[in-house]
Amino acid sequence: MDRKKNIRWNTLQITAAGFLGIILIGGVLLYLPASNTRPIAFADALFTSVTSVCVTGLVTVTPASQFTLFGKVILLILIQIGGLGVIACAALFFFLLRKRITLRERVVLQETYGAEHLGGIVRLVRKVIFGTLAVEGGGAMLYMFRFVPEYGAVKGIWYSVFHAVSAFCNAGIDILGENSLADYAVDPIVNITTILLIILSGIGFTVWFDLLENAKKLMHREVPVRWWFTRLRLHSRLALVMTFLLITAGTVFVFFAEYGNPDTIGSMSFGEKLMASLFQSVTTRTAGFYTFSQGAMHEESKLFCSILMFIGGSPGGTAGGTKTTTFAMLFLACMTFVRGGNDTECMGRRISTANFRTGFCVVMVAFTVFITGTIAILMVEPDKIPMINVVYETASAVGTVGLTADLTPHLGRASQVILMIMMYIGRLGPLTLVLTFAGKSHPRDKVRRLPQEQIMVG
Repeated sequence: MDRKKNIRWNTLQITAAGFLGIILIGGVLLYLPASNTRPIAFADALFTSVTSVCVTGLVTVTPASQFTLFGKVILLILIQIGGLGVIACAALFFFLLRKRITLRERVVLQETYGAEHLGGIVRLVRKVIFGTLAVEGGGAMLYMFRFVPEYGAVKGIWYSVFHAVSAFCNAGIDILGENSLADYAVDPIVNITTILLIILSGIGFTVWFDLLENAKKLMHREVPVRWWFTRLRLHSRLALVMTFLLITAGTVFVFFAEYGNPDTIGSMSFGEKLMASLFQSVTTRTAGFYTFSQGAMHEESKLFCSILMFIGGSPGGTAGGTKTTTFAMLFLACMTFVRGGNDTECMGRRISTANFRTGFCVVMVAFTVFITGTIAILMVEPDKIPMINVVYETASAVGTVGLTADLTPHLGRASQVILMIMMYIGRLGPLTLVLTFAGKSHPRDKVRRLPQEQIMVG
């Protein structure tokens, strides 16, 4: 038991220190003259490294004009490492060197991916890596239909690869200019490709493999077609349902809230408004790209999108936030209490109390970081900054989204440091909490039980 706890703690240390090390190395590389078209402050280089490794997308400089080709390649590498994770990238390094992964390293991988069994963990990581590269390659090929005719073969292919990786890793960093994907707001190829990449990465690798496994059973007629959804694991079903519901809710809300806003989607046709609203809803799942000005949205839209950013995507992928399944589990637990039940039930299954406690812990810590960061920035910044814009920025940081209400570049250094800390915690938060608290108990709890007493609530 002690050995397993040590391995779990080592996994936490490796992950936290690994991300921090990559961030510092990335900051130094992005600070080099070879990476920049003009001088850059180290604080800006470090901020760009943080936002890349934490796959967030908030920037203090414009990557398209600030960085040289070398600098943009560094950005791409940092985004890919941040998306896959330090430990998965280390495993990829072992694969390339044909080095055998030891038992201890396999246990670390098991803890990282939350796998139930140690057997097959190396095969799982290999599938994650090659699955990622395959989807990114497919996304790059779709982007080429737009970027190659517009920018030429070499530049078009480079842009396609960069933005496919950035979209799949939910980074939201672009090298097109100052307006993200706003110039392609009504372009179906760019919109649909980006949406697909964000959703595929946002549902998580666990859901991928579950869907593929059930697809094989359907092909071999092992299960009837009408049962395909019920044969999925509870996690997969919950992730898919929540993803659909949140994207639909976000699309409908943005469509009606911004319908007549001339600074966002007001001047578009009906179909273009619907596509832009869908893109906005999807990108709040921690992607960070945008097709219209975020600062020009109505306050109610910013608040609703902040909630979506805080929830984020699903576990086991490249998305951030407190996760769709966590939010669903807490909602189900609340409904159970309202109905007078004892067990949290979902789709014919019972969710364990330990599972609920872990999810509650994730949400409470994330919310604490979100509120603390918001108050801290409001204290150090002038009063003229609207609070809703600060809330939008901090929700984007802690959810590792990258959407900005045109605020980040204009913040003081102290506020930018706060955002860097929030992005780092947001990237590590859910993972470190699960590794630290899930299944962890004190030995004394097995031999004693304190008297029970109630307190007043509500």
